[in-house]
Formats: sequence, structure tokens, C-alpha cells
Amino acid sequence: MGLIHIYCGDGKGKTTASVGLAVRAAGAGLKVHFVQLLKGNESSELNILRLIPEITISRCEKNYGFTFSMTSEDKQNITESHNLILKEAIKLAESNMLNMLIIDEFNTAYQHGLLDRELAKNLVLNKPEKLELILTGRNPDKIFIKAADYVSEISAVKHPYKNGITARRGIEY
Repeated sequence: MGLIHIYCGDGKGKTTASVGLAVRAAGAGLKVHFVQLLKGNESSELNILRLIPEITISRCEKNYGFTFSMTSEDKQNITESHNLILKEAIKLAESNMLNMLIIDEFNTAYQHGLLDRELAKNLVLNKPEKLELILTGRNPDKIFIKAADYVSEISAVKHPYKNGITARRGIEY
């Protein structure tokens, strides 16, 4: 039986938690597909995931930046990219070739309308029975929280960004 996990909140560690789960699953011989939405920049965790044969990755290859700085054209382009990635992931999930599907930044992309919401909603509410589904990102929709079996909220108590320290390779990316 596959369950639904959500890692949400304003704290650091949502992607990191999902990466840890991917590694654990792969270590048990499970097939994992890791989808990364909204992020197209270099990411150290993906470098190591690519070395694990049980894990495949799909992501946006262009970095569009934060949602608040995207142009209308950027939003249109990233939405098209997300929809292609999401359709590919659904096809894999429905083929029973996967044990686990992780969609990083799913909640954020859904909230900002940067993917086909009906397609996304259908995936979550009608996922294959044996598929373990992991969704990350801030502010998950109530419908997803209700459908989830695990919801872990990561809150920011303190973050170095507020002191002017930018993302560091190997720590934040």
C-alpha cells in the first residue's frame, strides 16, 4: 500500500527530507522518480541522486527564479515545462514501473498556477494504489492535506538569510 507524504512550511529542509526518503527507498531496492518543479539551477543533491541506479530525475532545465520575479512569459514557459514533466511522471506511475514518486515544490507550483491544477489534483486523489507519493513545498492546498497520510510542517525559527548570508553550495544547494 502506498501512502501520501507532504513536507511543507517556511523552514529549510523540505527538499532535503524528500531526498533522504528517496535514498532510503533506493537503498531498499525501490524504484524512485524524483521530479523537481520551479528549480532549474545547479543542485548538489541531484548530483548524488543521479549516481543511484534506482532513481530517475525530471526537472526544469532552465532557472526562472522566484515566482515573484517571473514575467508573464516566464510563467507561461515554466507552466508548459511543468505540465510535460508532470504528464511523464504520471505515465511512469501508471505503468507500475515506480514504487515512489517525489514531486519537489509541487505545492508551490500548484498554489501559483504553474501547472495544470486538474492534472495535479487527479494525480494526488487517484494515485496508483501501491505508489508512495511525496509532495513538497509551502502552503499545500487543503484538499491535499486531507488526502495525505503524513504531513510534516517545517518551520523557520532562525535562518542565516536574514543576516545577509546567501545560499551556500553543499548546504542550501
